[in-house]
Formats: sequence, structure tokens, C-alpha cells
Amino acid sequence: MGGTTMDGTKRQRRGDTRQRIQDVALELFAEQGYEKTSLREIAEQLDVTKAALYYHFKTKEEILVSIFEDLSRPIDELIEWAKAQPHSLRTKEEVLRRYSEALAGAAPLFRFMQENQATIRELSIGNQFKDRMLQMRDIIRDPDASLTDQVRCISALFTMHAGMFVLQEVEGDPEDKRKAVLEVAIDLVTQAHSGTQAQ
Repeated sequence: MGGTTMDGTKRQRRGDTRQRIQDVALELFAEQGYEKTSLREIAEQLDVTKAALYYHFKTKEEILVSIFEDLSRPIDELIEWAKAQPHSLRTKEEVLRRYSEALAGAAPLFRFMQENQATIRELSIGNQFKDRMLQMRDIIRDPDASLTDQVRCISALFTMHAGMFVLQEVEGDPEDKRKAVLEVAIDLVTQAHSGTQAQ
């Protein structure tokens, strides 16, 4: 019984180390760029040996992919949930609310992606991200709506993405800014939905 507890504790510690590696790596990737960051620097920053780092991740790309998968999980869950819902305004509003929260949780990753666009295009996560965005687009727009209303729906998603970066320079509480961006995105989708209903 004691052995099980010890295993459990070890596993927990290992999980924490993995998380610390991801956090430090993402910080370094964002600060000095993915290409210029080495595994040795990540290990030094963590104050562990390169071998200890190697135990968890063999390459920088493995670290980045794991960060991307962990921070994208809520978005994947949202996409799965949304696909099973009716294509209604209420569903779209809920999708935008949940997406807003998921984006807030993944903010460090989005900052990294903004700063390292060339790297993202070269790595496998670039295509995965693009695929998620296309799925979100299909959930939020109505293909039968007018082109203007489809643009409004797609603009709602861009508003949420742009809000993460553009509003960093604007004074104010981060949560207030997130809510303001969400309100504008919901307004766009509501306006598009009104147009669809009128046809």
C-alpha cells in the first residue's frame, strides 16, 4: 500500500516538472524566439540537468506540441460540444462565451504564436491550429446566410483573437476587456442572425 502512495506522489511530482518545463519553455520561446532557444537554456532556467529535461521531452518541438495540445484541449472540447448542438443563436452565443474563456486560458500560447508565425507554419501545430479555426468558422456561420452575415460571424472570431493582442496596450482590467470583446463578438453574431431570420 505504501508503494502505491509513493508511486502516486512520484507521478504527481513528474507531472509538476512537465508543467514547469512547458511554462519555462513557452516563456523563453516568447521572449527570445523558438529558433534561438535551446534545450540547454530551458534546463538551465529550470535548474535541472539536460538529462532530466530529456526524460520528459526529447526535442523543443515535443515541448511545443505538448503545450499546444494541453492549452488547446478546452477548444477541442468546445468544438465537439458545439457540433452536437442546434445551429441556433443561443448555441453561437454559448460557443463565443466558452471560446472567450478558452482563449484567456491559452493567452501565453497565442502570444507565442503571434511572435513566431514562421515557426508555427513549419511545425505540425500550424495545420492543427488552422483546422481548429476552420471548424470554429463552420460552427459560428450559416452557409445559407448572405455573404455579409457570414462575414459578420467570421469577424466575431477575429474580434476575439484580435482583442487578445490589441487590447494589451489599452488601460483597464483584463477581465473587463475580455467581456467587452465578447460583447462585440456576440453583437456581430446576433446582427448576422437577425439578417438570416429576415430572409
